[in-house]
Amino acid sequence: MSSAAGNHDGRGLRRSVVPALAALAVWLGGCTTAPERFAETAASFGFERQVATGAGFRHVLYWNGRDRASGVLHVYVDGDGTVEIGGYPAAEPTPRNPLMLRLLDLDPGPAVLVGRPCYYGLATDPSCRPELWTDARYSEAVVASMAAVVRQLVSQGAYRQVAWFGHSGGGTLAMLAAARVPESAAVATVAANLDIDAWTDARGARRLAGSLNPARQPALPAAVMQRHYAGGRDEIVPLDVTRRGAASAADLRVVADYDHRCCWEELWPAVLADIAEAGL
Repeated sequence: MSSAAGNHDGRGLRRSVVPALAALAVWLGGCTTAPERFAETAASFGFERQVATGAGFRHVLYWNGRDRASGVLHVYVDGDGTVEIGGYPAAEPTPRNPLMLRLLDLDPGPAVLVGRPCYYGLATDPSCRPELWTDARYSEAVVASMAAVVRQLVSQGAYRQVAWFGHSGGGTLAMLAAARVPESAAVATVAANLDIDAWTDARGARRLAGSLNPARQPALPAAVMQRHYAGGRDEIVPLDVTRRGAASAADLRVVADYDHRCCWEELWPAVLADIAEAGL
């Protein structure tokens, strides 16, 4: 009897301790900010972190550590992240999902994730304000500074060509910034809102009056290779939004079973191989 009672008491103790430990883990995780978690993930991949100054803003860079002697630089641009919470601008827009870091790790060539102004821990910079990750997330100021950073990287590394890769709103910025970097040779987007007016209209949201719309900008030169991948199950950026912004139907690649986040890592080697066939 006493042995059974002891076992019962032990099980009861474990039942009380385990939830407490789980709650403690959640609490400790909550003490880590989104930029810190992002940086920790980048460090786990062995990426090198740098900070560069563009046109009026600082930008966090994450290099994948591959040989930079190549004449082609792959530039990755992340999505919009957390722009609002409860209908109000978020204090910290850094993405909670490190999808682009995982894709960067799959790239065998020299590649760098170029952070947007105010992202990855820079939201408190004097030049930052919430409009830069809400209404003006694709504004002239943001695009100009992103392009300025990439032009610096090109000149410092003696790169001859740049291939851009962007997820979601990062694809939108990649299209806009590529037009300002003469070395741009390719743009590959994933689940990108390439027509931001069609995107906000589809969501029943207010249009981003402070932003540039790639679908309303002059087309990229014909020599710039374009590939725009869209998920058939994407409810965040519907397929038609990407289709409206694609330069031509030939540039669009629809993956029927994919959504906004899943399962682009599985497809990424094929995306890179497609770009590599063009010498990029």
